[in-house]
Amino acid sequence: MKKIRRIVGIWLVIFVAGLCAPSVQALDDPVVDSYACVLMAIDDDAETVLYSKNAQDLVYPASLTKIMTVLLAVEAVEAGTVGLSDPVTAQLGFDFDMIADGSSANLALGEIMTLEDLLYCAMVASANDACNVIAQYIGGSVENFVAMMNQRAAELGCVNTHFANTHGLPDSNHYTTAWDFALISREAVSHDLFMQVSNTVDYVVPATNVSGERTLSNSNSLINGNNPIYPGNYLYEYAEGVKTGHTNDAGYCLVSTARKDDVRLLSVVMNAQAYQIDDTSWYYGHFADTITLFDWAFDNFSYQEVVKSTEIVADVPVSMGADTDTVAARPSTSITALLPNDVDLSTFVRTITIYSQQAGGEPLEAPVSAGQPLGEISVSRDGVTLGTSTLVASSAVELSRVQYMKTQLRETLSKPAVILTFWALVLLFGLYIALVVRYRARRRAYQKRLENARRIRLDLEDLDEDEERYERNARTPARREETRPPARRAYAVHGPAEPLEVPEEDEEDEEPPAPVRRAARNGKPARPAAARKEVPPVDDEPTRVEPPLTRQNPLPQEDEEEFRDYFEEFFGKK
Repeated sequence: MKKIRRIVGIWLVIFVAGLCAPSVQALDDPVVDSYACVLMAIDDDAETVLYSKNAQDLVYPASLTKIMTVLLAVEAVEAGTVGLSDPVTAQLGFDFDMIADGSSANLALGEIMTLEDLLYCAMVASANDACNVIAQYIGGSVENFVAMMNQRAAELGCVNTHFANTHGLPDSNHYTTAWDFALISREAVSHDLFMQVSNTVDYVVPATNVSGERTLSNSNSLINGNNPIYPGNYLYEYAEGVKTGHTNDAGYCLVSTARKDDVRLLSVVMNAQAYQIDDTSWYYGHFADTITLFDWAFDNFSYQEVVKSTEIVADVPVSMGADTDTVAARPSTSITALLPNDVDLSTFVRTITIYSQQAGGEPLEAPVSAGQPLGEISVSRDGVTLGTSTLVASSAVELSRVQYMKTQLRETLSKPAVILTFWALVLLFGLYIALVVRYRARRRAYQKRLENARRIRLDLEDLDEDEERYERNARTPARREETRPPARRAYAVHGPAEPLEVPEEDEEDEEPPAPVRRAARNGKPARPAAARKEVPPVDDEPTRVEPPLTRQNPLPQEDEEEFRDYFEEFFGKK
């Protein structure tokens, strides 16, 4: 992740140039004499390049190499593979690739010193021999440790860097760029132990098994106003660490940081010049140019809020809300960037992403709690992103119970299984209605036939009375010839089989005919005999004559069986 952030820093160089374009006339570049330099603002998450010059040209790093050496040692301590109090012995070969007049802590073969003391010797006194002893202890050999340095540089995104030794003495195969060393230094200054060592002005090394105590003095004049190596008035109140370097081929080099208010800067100056001003003072370009870069940045740049955390940037639709159908979204944190003081913030582009409105995203539903993530916002200019922040709900939205029940019901009814069940029930209900209609129709027909049978039964009862009267009259000889039994009428459910013959009766009968009596009982006038004799004409086809209806057979046998079978079928009787 850090590697990606550092690679993005290259593009930030272009961004700063574009960012300053509207105010180029008001903001001039700093004037520096060094051949290559990089100035960036650093924080815990990223870096912003403010100025660069010949940043990708190959240069010699000189003693800036010790930054990588100590970085690997600090990372080993933090990983727990070694400890600061570990006793380290200067072994055979610790003077690998060294020269007689190079900076040194005057270590001796077999001398024992703690790892912590060796780190101070390397960074404060810029001791070449201390670097080799550290390399032997951590890497097993100087050669293996140098390979570890190159591997770590590659991991940090350095594409134009190669190390041939641990201290930076001249070697044609030992080179870097200002940009690559800015990446290495950016990683190094992020470690507290590294900054503690590199920002130390004076340090006393306790006595060892072969030497008395040593007093070390930092060669960085920005933090050491009494620097005997580089005298002059270069003390800078905001400076913190890091390391100087110098060889004839590399020129004067310096990596330094400075912090003022909430702005922290990292400067890399390489191949600067130094010359004597008069008989008593010298000009050292690596210190002077670093101070120029720091002052220029502090005077012209500041962190500005591009988006405030209290700003409502979007209204997000929310379903099933009790009192509202939207919720206001705001950034969870402010988006700030180190910008020129006169930059026009209205030229920045805001990109808002709402999770629920993305393809495949789930719709936002109540309840929504205050601070719940809803999306993201990013701010950019000229295609370079300055910062991002998570969008959160500015207030809570309670759930509407009515809306929730409606939604749940709608979702339930839309399921295929529920739809199939519904139509199956509709079909069954339709079949039930059809059966009920059929049952009622057949029941009405049966009741009609039953009513007809009842009327016929009454008529048969009247005929029985007539027969009894006839028999009584027949017992009287005088009237046997005069009185004859009436003809029995034949009934059929489907109509009379043949015309009925009704004999005429004497007007002097003692009792009126049965129809007259029944009509009298019912309170209705009797139907004339002539009307009762009329029978509808029969068809040419022979009519099936039903057996006579009696009290024991009031309904045709066929209809009775059909009706009974139907009821057994409908009610499931066995």
